Amino acid sequence: MAGELIECVANFSEGRDAAVIEAIRSAIGSVPLVRVLRSEMDPDHNRSVITFAGSPEPVATGALTGIKIAVERIDLRRHTGVHPRIGAADVVPFVPLRNISVRECAALARQTGERVWHQLHVPVYFYEAAAASPDRAALENVRRGGFEHPALHPDLGGPALHPTAGACIMGARKLLIAFNIDLKTNHLDIAKAIARKIRASSGGLRSLKAIGVPLASRGIVQVAMNLTDFEHTRLDQVVNAVRAEASRRGVEIERVQYVGLVPRKAVEDAALHHAEWNNFDPALILENRLAATE
Repeated sequence: MAGELIECVANFSEGRDAAVIEAIRSAIGSVPLVRVLRSEMDPDHNRSVITFAGSPEPVATGALTGIKIAVERIDLRRHTGVHPRIGAADVVPFVPLRNISVRECAALARQTGERVWHQLHVPVYFYEAAAASPDRAALENVRRGGFEHPALHPDLGGPALHPTAGACIMGARKLLIAFNIDLKTNHLDIAKAIARKIRASSGGLRSLKAIGVPLASRGIVQVAMNLTDFEHTRLDQVVNAVRAEASRRGVEIERVQYVGLVPRKAVEDAALHHAEWNNFDPALILENRLAATE
């Protein structure tokens, strides 16, 4: 029987210096039995995401190794970007893929968080399944106030954050889909209005988080989203909702950008309702990337 398999989708607060992200990616990839599946960076968000997978212990070691380089190379005192952040290694979730539960991934997150604090002296917050209390489960609650004005004391270390690296948010969660829709307009109020209309917290689509942000480098705006349960709300439903709200305001979609990888089932479910999903880039499908790195 195949062994345990988990994914880590680590978010780092650097999206402009490729050398820094390559150093982090190489450090993670140097850990035996860790498979780096995808690495990407965005200058407007000033953020990068590195997706890697493997057995639990190697992935936890890979995460710690990447966090160490981020602490050494990223200084949040000089960081600017449109994406919320509280740490150099901002969010590090463990995601169960095979023969392991979310609860077990939460235990791994807590163990790894202890190593981050004791070895790197970076305070740690725990979120989602690893949260110490229900009010800390939602990522946005934990990160509120950012590096400069954190709203909550860390779960480990602190109360002050690391002077340059802030804090690390670690946790365990189910598969989610992070994606952005760029709009052919530079009016930020339109992106914010669409995000407010469609997100779950405003009574919109179930399991959807959304914010509107400017992309100064391209002179447009973006609706940035996390779909936390694609079985409750399909990908095509989200894209159609954004398209409809944008159309009502006389705006077209420029592109849909995926961050990290997308589970095959989410693509197949969307394709059942709209033919455009049959042309989904196979390189962005999680199972394809896993197979390619075996």
